[in-house]
Amino acid sequence: MPKMKTHTGAKKRFRIKKSGLIKRAKQGRRHILTKKSPKRKMGLRKGTYVSEQETKTITKMIQG
Repeated sequence: MPKMKTHTGAKKRFRIKKSGLIKRAKQGRRHILTKKSPKRKMGLRKGTYVSEQETKTITKMIQG
């Protein structure tokens, strides 16, 4: 059976930390920013972590 390929979309979007947590960017910061408050946009700048339920799936996608 051939090796599993790395999911290139996931590779670009997520980073695995040494602790095993997966870091991701928040959604909603690409366009239509005029109607969003400055406070909301500031919050969207910060990264966050993937939930425990999705960690296994994303790890599999990244590590192939």
